[in-house]
Amino acid sequence: MKRVFLLMSCYCALVSVAVYGQQKKLPRIAVAGLGIESSTFSPALTNEEAFHARYASEVFNAYPFFGVDAPLRSRAVWVPAIVGKSLPGGAVTREAYESLVNKTLDSLKKHAPYDGLFFDIHGAMSVVGLEDPEGDFITRIRKAIGTKTIISTSMDLHGNVSWRLAANTDLITCYRMAPHEDAMETKERAVRNLLERIESGKGKPAFKAWIPIPVLLPGEKTSTRIEPAKTVYKAVAPAASQPGIVDAAIWVGYAWADEPRNHAVVMVTGDDKQKVSATAEQLAKSFWDARNAYAFVAPTDNLKGSLDKAIASSKHPFFISDSGDNPTAGGAGDVTWTLTEILARKEFQSANGPSLIYASIPGPELVEKAIAVGVGGRVDGYAGAAVDARYAPPVRLNGTVEAIEKGDKDAVVEVVVKVGSVHVIVTQKRKPYHKEKDFTRLGLNPRQSDIVVVKIGYLEPELYAMRADWILALTPGGVDQDLERLPYKRIDRPMFPLDKDMKDPDLSARLVPLSGKQK
Repeated sequence: MKRVFLLMSCYCALVSVAVYGQQKKLPRIAVAGLGIESSTFSPALTNEEAFHARYASEVFNAYPFFGVDAPLRSRAVWVPAIVGKSLPGGAVTREAYESLVNKTLDSLKKHAPYDGLFFDIHGAMSVVGLEDPEGDFITRIRKAIGTKTIISTSMDLHGNVSWRLAANTDLITCYRMAPHEDAMETKERAVRNLLERIESGKGKPAFKAWIPIPVLLPGEKTSTRIEPAKTVYKAVAPAASQPGIVDAAIWVGYAWADEPRNHAVVMVTGDDKQKVSATAEQLAKSFWDARNAYAFVAPTDNLKGSLDKAIASSKHPFFISDSGDNPTAGGAGDVTWTLTEILARKEFQSANGPSLIYASIPGPELVEKAIAVGVGGRVDGYAGAAVDARYAPPVRLNGTVEAIEKGDKDAVVEVVVKVGSVHVIVTQKRKPYHKEKDFTRLGLNPRQSDIVVVKIGYLEPELYAMRADWILALTPGGVDQDLERLPYKRIDRPMFPLDKDMKDPDLSARLVPLSGKQK
């Protein structure tokens, strides 16, 4: 037995030496990032807990392409730091931002040096008292890891690319679809681009072209489901596949924050200066030339008109987007104005009225009452307007508890309260509802409901697939679709469509210095 043990020990030692030798030849690549879409027109604030931060090896669980047996996993020594993703919401508190950033920097410093960094961000974070958070974040990362490390940045197309962010990254890309069905594909592309530049020895692309476009539009007017965004974005992949170009991207930008960086941007990276510049200019021109054609992805109306149409329609389920308080875009998620108006309509005050599902409204105190009386019991209490009471006070719900579900990551606890013919989903914490199972796990069948009202903008794929008809209600809130009603003070002007008669801007390519070469 001793001999067998000795042989096994020698074998394990040899394997370890072989593996260690192999790892020494592999590039060391860190993984870090923070993502959120933050409205500065909402009174809500976002704390550290909302980011559900993953640390060390937990980071790999956020990316299928980093699975143990995934091909990309074996091409580098991956050093995960911190990745945090929050539901869109209000501005991040300075304390939460500094805590998460400092934890990231501490981890990066501890395990340095690196050949590369995969920087996974959204790009539309707002932080109380700080301008351009992502630009600040990457600048501080550069100070921690140096300028030799190649940084590849992955972003949402509704993010913002400031000059500072562009200068400190080396590779950069963003989604090409809205809704973002290519989110994970984009992140993987950012990683593959990084690996290929390191493995080939080419290093940082020689040229980065950056073009700001003075257009600020909501995602609901720039969805790639319809024209003109469908054609504008269809040109991105072919542009990025040209010899001499590494990647190309168009950012729509984020409309509900008031900073100079909030506008559309085109960036192209590569080694062919002429091709990089010309491609960026071509993409920027196509986006600008289409500006007057961008339109809402669905028919629109005010709430009264939307409800009138839904009630009169023979197409069920008829979806209504309660767009002004959309938590997937940065709304507080607890504006009660729409629900108050629905409950005031006579059509819904009888149990035999048109069936309507409302998703959703946070009301922790009402949730506690519902748990106390149980399914089938009567509950009477208030919900909503704890954060954003600018448009309506807390709404009173007096009805029957139809379901109670615990354990959801976002909502924590969900209850369904039936008031008249309205099934109201009340949550302990705010939650967007965009998948069919979000409803069915509560005993609700949206396919058989006459009307489904969701706090959302454009319908996410599963809701879009089940709709019989759909309208976007232009309701009030922190992500109001009518941008002209928002009190912008700091964005660069002129800006389309706020300044409709503005002159054509200069859309010539601006070459960004390589990281470490900035003046």
